[in-house]
Amino acid sequence: MTDRLTHFDADGQAHMVDVGGKTETKRVAVAEGRITMEPATFRMVKEGSAKKGDVIGIARIAAIQASKRTSDLVPLCHPLPLTRVAVDFTLDEAASSITCNVTAETVGRTGVEMEALTAVQVGLLTIYDMCKAVDRGMCMEGIRLLEKLGGKSGHWKFDAS
Repeated sequence: MTDRLTHFDADGQAHMVDVGGKTETKRVAVAEGRITMEPATFRMVKEGSAKKGDVIGIARIAAIQASKRTSDLVPLCHPLPLTRVAVDFTLDEAASSITCNVTAETVGRTGVEMEALTAVQVGLLTIYDMCKAVDRGMCMEGIRLLEKLGGKSGHWKFDAS
C-alpha cells in the first residue's frame, strides 16, 4: 500500500499524474459487480421480453462504450488506447441477480482499472435503466476490482478471505 495519494501534489492540490517517464507495458484489469432484482424482472431479462429490447445485449454495448469514455467521466484519468474490452454477464436465477464481469486491456504507461470499473457500473446502470419501469428497487452492489496486471506494481488479485 502506498503511503500517499498520487493525485495530489506536495501542496495538496489535485493534479493529473505524470506518466511520461513510465515504461509502456501490457496492462490488464478485471472488475465485477452485480444487480439484484425482483424474480419477475429477472425472468423478463432472461427471456428477452423487456419492452425496450435485448437488455443484456444493450448493457454489453453500453459497458464497452463507457470503458472508452472513462477519462471524460473521471476528471484525473488519462485517456487510454484500449486494445480489448470483454464484457460478460452471468445470470443467477436463484438470487434474481445478474453479474457483470469486464476485462479491459491496453499497452501503455498507466493501468486500466478505472476503465474496467466504469464499464461494470455503466453496464449495470443500463440494466437498471431498461428495467426501472417495472422494478425501481433493483440494487447494484459488489462493484470491485478483481485483478490487475502490468506496470511497476505488477500483479494484484482480490483476496476474498
